Amino acid sequence: MALRRSIGLAGLTFIGIGGVLGSGWLFAPMLAAQHAGPAALVAWLVGLLAVMLVALSFAEIAGALPEAGAIARLPHYSHGAMVSAVIGWSAWFGYMTIAPIETIAILKYVAPVVPELMVPGGSGELSRLGQFTAIAVLAVMIVINALGVAWLDKANSLVTILKIAIPVIIGLTLLATVLEPANFTVHGGFAPFGTAGVLSAVAAGGVVFSYIGFRHVIDLAGEAENAQVNVPLSLILSVMVCFGVYALLQAAFIGGVPAEALSGGWRALSFGHDLGPIAGVAMITGLGWLISLLYAGAVVGPFGAALIATGSNARLGYALSHNGFFPRLFKKLSKRDVPFNALILGFVAGAVVVLTLPFTELVALNSATVVLSFCIGPVAILALRRQLPDRPRPFRLPFASAMAPAGFVIAALVIYWCGFPTIWRLDLVVALGIALFLLKLAIDREKVALDVAGSRWLFLLLIGLTFLSWAGSFGGRGYLVFGVDMLAVAAWAIICFRIGLRDALAPERTREYVEASLEGP
Repeated sequence: MALRRSIGLAGLTFIGIGGVLGSGWLFAPMLAAQHAGPAALVAWLVGLLAVMLVALSFAEIAGALPEAGAIARLPHYSHGAMVSAVIGWSAWFGYMTIAPIETIAILKYVAPVVPELMVPGGSGELSRLGQFTAIAVLAVMIVINALGVAWLDKANSLVTILKIAIPVIIGLTLLATVLEPANFTVHGGFAPFGTAGVLSAVAAGGVVFSYIGFRHVIDLAGEAENAQVNVPLSLILSVMVCFGVYALLQAAFIGGVPAEALSGGWRALSFGHDLGPIAGVAMITGLGWLISLLYAGAVVGPFGAALIATGSNARLGYALSHNGFFPRLFKKLSKRDVPFNALILGFVAGAVVVLTLPFTELVALNSATVVLSFCIGPVAILALRRQLPDRPRPFRLPFASAMAPAGFVIAALVIYWCGFPTIWRLDLVVALGIALFLLKLAIDREKVALDVAGSRWLFLLLIGLTFLSWAGSFGGRGYLVFGVDMLAVAAWAIICFRIGLRDALAPERTREYVEASLEGP
């Protein structure tokens, strides 16, 4: 039984937008402004270009090989079982934490009305009632996904329309009511911290991390109509639309910051309350409806992101079962052509983390595990061109010999920017995944070609990034200062990229894997 291809271009684009526009738009404009001042606007453009380098690599290979859970399947074709196990497990683990994180975020916004949802004392953790409410919300997302991809498409399209409309209305209203042009030049001019400030905003100001939800398009490629064309187009469109929303909000925020909040300069920008930066600017309009709209968006945004992550996680579980990482049980489809068992697995795992892990630990694990999956796209695009030269590619990345390594450097930097406290957690998750994979093979006594030689570049990348992160300026010891550390990461990434191309599978092995996949279970 095959997954049903029923998501059109609009639905797939909405999935990408829904994955990108989570709760980050409420906070990223202030974080970016603290790092770059008004030049935060430039940081969003730089972040767009950086993310597009990675996204366009996936656009070509996902268009040529559109499969459910493609982030786990594509490395299986280019570099074999071990790489696909590491990338797929890391992505699955990260996706599994997204729905709980966004659900908890919803309950935090609702808590002022229903304080029983939180533990008394301001710890920010859910009470027992809050935990079971969160599990109930997760169950609703499972039901919507279980109804089939058409239902997911419709539900997400409605939610995403609201997710676009709400920040756009807020941004346009702020520009029309509280815009102060002088804010774009006060306290040191348009770029008070120069190029370093712009790059800092991209790295540590939340800019690049606000874009990375585009990956859900790749995971649902196996259920897209005319996937060879719609997958690349939707990737590009979703990132471009989100850039427009973020740039609008950033301009509205900078132009609307009151003078008292800027009295100490951009670095010390603060509102003196916990309502959030966009709400801080909106309050000075005196428009009560705008505040209400803002908090409606603060609920709709996380719910939409969690809904899509739930579906993507199930497709990853399906793909990992296809790879031999998860038991075959999770490869079975329901009567509605949905990987229902994989959905239930994600729900159970999500419920466990809601009941056992603090919110801050959840966020750290999510950042640690999701970002690793981005490194496979740029290296796989050149490998697969050599391995499957005759495969139709409706979209071909131009100047791929230059753009692919540049995208790989960006992917490595995104991992590095997570910081050392996050990267060492990533190492633990990877080690756990490898142990589970080997244990599963031993129990089942399966004879699987691990393709260990194809994974050398990936482990070298992780080892190097862990050391550089420990020595660097993002949560490390600070031996490598800002700028020098990123040059070191870029140099190491180029070395690993070249090794990754040499480590790719022989073309005949890749064709064997692809043909086996086309034959089905």
